[in-house]
Amino acid sequence: MIVPSIDLMNGRTVQLIGGRDFELDAGDPIVWAEKFGLVGDVAIVDLDAALGRGSNREVIKELCKTCRCRVGGGIRSVETAIEWLDAGAESVVLGTAARPEILKELPRERVVAALDSVNDEVVVEGWKRGTGTSVLDRIAELKPFVGGFLVTFVEREGRLGGTRLDAAEQIARAAEGVRVTIAGGVTTAEEVAALDRMGCDAQVGMALYKGLLPLADAFAAPLVSDRPDGLWPTVVVDEHDVALGLVYSNLESLRQAIETRRGVYFSRSRNGIWLKGESSGATQELLEVSADCDRDALRFRVRQSGTGFCHLETHSCWGSGGIVPELSRRLKAYRDSAPTGSYTQRLLNDPELLRKKLIEEVHELTEAADSEQTSQEAADVLYFLLTKIAAENVTWEKVEKVLDFRRKRVTRRPGNAKSN
Repeated sequence: MIVPSIDLMNGRTVQLIGGRDFELDAGDPIVWAEKFGLVGDVAIVDLDAALGRGSNREVIKELCKTCRCRVGGGIRSVETAIEWLDAGAESVVLGTAARPEILKELPRERVVAALDSVNDEVVVEGWKRGTGTSVLDRIAELKPFVGGFLVTFVEREGRLGGTRLDAAEQIARAAEGVRVTIAGGVTTAEEVAALDRMGCDAQVGMALYKGLLPLADAFAAPLVSDRPDGLWPTVVVDEHDVALGLVYSNLESLRQAIETRRGVYFSRSRNGIWLKGESSGATQELLEVSADCDRDALRFRVRQSGTGFCHLETHSCWGSGGIVPELSRRLKAYRDSAPTGSYTQRLLNDPELLRKKLIEEVHELTEAADSEQTSQEAADVLYFLLTKIAAENVTWEKVEKVLDFRRKRVTRRPGNAKSN
């Protein structure tokens, strides 16, 4: 699949030719991260750090909050790698420091070894020094220690002349069992599809920024369909991954969805493009689109507004959805218009009462003696917790994001109880 690249210099998104010659300034990286993040992981490359002339640390920290990031450039120690993993990076990309003694100290599944290649020789230190080692030999050496390889054909980088599919096929075979990403010269959707068939992802920069390869076309390149009409079945889920319904997509609807960041599909009954909620007001904000493992079905993750996804005015075509997200939505709605005389209204209007009840129920949960009592008390705690969240205008989605961010941390706190 496609892995868009954001290369950073002085806090700006840039593109270089051959890893050296400045070609363009594409502007604010946050804007690009919001767009690129719709289709999955985004490669973040700190060129200043890679070249030993500063860093874009604060910008990258913000990018890690914006999309799923593979962070690379100037990571030359275990400590720096762990710092980025703790900051929310999905994975770290090590080049010069991709040595067994460093890699073995890191979580293998979240480490990518960057092999920058000039005419099949691995180069390091910002592409300035040759190592005398071939890419294939380096893969054999590092394969036991990493979860992925990023191979960049530096001589093709930024030149929009196509990548080296023959070399990529050899690399994929050598790395079998470890995912490979190919960078350098990828320019067309056909190349993205060809690499995907080999089991490789395509990291793309220049072709995206210059508009030669639209993001939706790059994403759709590996997709297939076994339907006579060529449509892709599309499962729509909300921000909690609760299924809302089944629809269909084609390339044009996918282009419009990614461009507008809305729920846009192909309607078989209308035989055309369907902007969800255009007439009902139940619109969708597109958060992410992904393909399944067979590349013949899509998943749209959306933030649903209005009465819900279903024409029966329910959140999903199977009813209200998960109980915790549903209760969270209801309590958040009550924040502005709780039923008169309800206990929830009383709690929302009396912060001190809500505080005392939450403390009381947590204490009762800690004293629960069996599974039945524990489940009852946990339900009470959850109700008052969600009411507190609603009172502070916080969504359950935001709580989930905090938990996901903490899940990514490698460094663990002791977790000792605080003294009274």
